[in-house]
Amino acid sequence: MRRRPGRVGRGGPGRVPRLGLMGQLTTSNERAPASERVSGTAYTNLVVATLGFALTFWAWNLIAPLAGEFDKTLHMSSFAQSFLVAVPVIVGSLGRVPVGALTDRYGARLMFPLISALTIVPVLLIIPARESYGALLAVGFFLGLGGTTFAIGVPLVNSWFPAHKRGLGLGVFGMGMGGVALSGYFTPRLWKHGHNLPFWVMAVALAGYTVIAVLLLRDRPDRAVPTASLATRLGRAGRLRVTWELSALYAIGFGGIVAFGVYLPTYLKTWYQLSATDAGTKAAGFALVTVVFRPLGGWLSDRIHPAVVTGWALALTAVFAVVQAFDPDLSPVGTIAFLLMAAGLGTTSGSVFALVAQVTPVAQVGSVTGIVGAMGGLGGFVPPLVMGAIYSAKGSYSIGFMLLSDLALAGCVYAVGRMRNIRPTSTA
Repeated sequence: MRRRPGRVGRGGPGRVPRLGLMGQLTTSNERAPASERVSGTAYTNLVVATLGFALTFWAWNLIAPLAGEFDKTLHMSSFAQSFLVAVPVIVGSLGRVPVGALTDRYGARLMFPLISALTIVPVLLIIPARESYGALLAVGFFLGLGGTTFAIGVPLVNSWFPAHKRGLGLGVFGMGMGGVALSGYFTPRLWKHGHNLPFWVMAVALAGYTVIAVLLLRDRPDRAVPTASLATRLGRAGRLRVTWELSALYAIGFGGIVAFGVYLPTYLKTWYQLSATDAGTKAAGFALVTVVFRPLGGWLSDRIHPAVVTGWALALTAVFAVVQAFDPDLSPVGTIAFLLMAAGLGTTSGSVFALVAQVTPVAQVGSVTGIVGAMGGLGGFVPPLVMGAIYSAKGSYSIGFMLLSDLALAGCVYAVGRMRNIRPTSTA
């Protein structure tokens, strides 16, 4: 009996991906062939990269938790304090573009330990710089280096994991963004035991990680090395339509996480009159939920089309942003709304990068990741300014939450309506 074209028999050698019910990614046989199974080296790279991502993101966020302490000496205005906190965020976000392209060229084995080692310098320079606002701004600029490692880890994980495991691998790597929450929790507590202690602890941790990365990280032997110049590669990535589509979706998902991480403590203190400690604890809980749900977004994207996962996650975010716009009591409705928004945004962050891995040419993953990651970081810079301006003008945050709902709903419609039609590319 003749088989239909494109079908593989039950013991056949290939795996032909196709879209099933609700965008599920199915294959013609259940077990991956040996060539697509995940090696021990891949898992080692994933663990080391995730550790490095967490540590460098902790360093990236060293100034924000201590801004109030620095203010006791520097007597900053509200805008000056916000700008001080924002400088590393802006530099780290924009820096992902060239760092991602450099990773395409030189590999993560060089770039991860290099960026980790270089980040030690601004970390230690905070010690003498904290007595001067201008000096802190300059140090904060170079501290932005720590925020660029995201664009190193994604192409590394992408190269080592086959298509049916990439979503989960990238989601696990994305848990490294929990370094921001770790910094928010531990940095002020280390400060209480010695004003230099947070920076020395971070410097030693980064130095130790640099050694570990040199010893354990490996680039894939058959990694495609681009020969074009940095500007040419960035130009090619920028001309891909999917680069900007993915950037928009990631700016909503990850940008929302960054925005809440920066502004949620202020919102809780202003609107619900919480103490700084209580507001910080609840903000850390929000961040923890996003960290947990990011790998879930990747895992689901290995089983359901990542555009569908993104759509449902953004729909969840939109619904509960509307709920919060009506200013419910914090307990229980407000707390539930924030936790479910965190779940939606975390899932979106994981599923969007699973989509990056599917629709981006392998040799351009680093460049595209850099641009998408930069837009995500910048997406988190604007909302706090908007929320602050709205509150100053209207005395309410409701309009801000409705804007979040509108953006999330637009992203939901676009993800399901447009991105679902993009079929997975072949793996490298």
